[in-house]
Amino acid sequence: MTKINEEALVSIAILKARLGQRDQLRESLLALIEPTRAEPGCLDYVLFELRDEPGTFYMREAFTSAAALEAHKAMPHFQAFAAKAGNLLAEPLRLVFLDRVSS
Repeated sequence: MTKINEEALVSIAILKARLGQRDQLRESLLALIEPTRAEPGCLDYVLFELRDEPGTFYMREAFTSAAALEAHKAMPHFQAFAAKAGNLLAEPLRLVFLDRVSS
């Protein structure tokens, strides 16, 4: 991964586990980390869990461009996750895009 710059497309994905699916969602998200980081357009891909709400995950993502993000969504590892996400998530994945304000 390279350093994130001002032109990068930065987002936070918010994923809330369905009741009883926390561990399965966590494992499924962890399985995305290494293959996504190996994608040519990936700058940052880090998973967090909300301390006060176990089962609510945040994936901090940065890609070189919107095209790189779209390429990520088409990758087999992401498609495999998307195919099972409906059974793991309490609500649809929410993707929040961020504009960089400081250095």
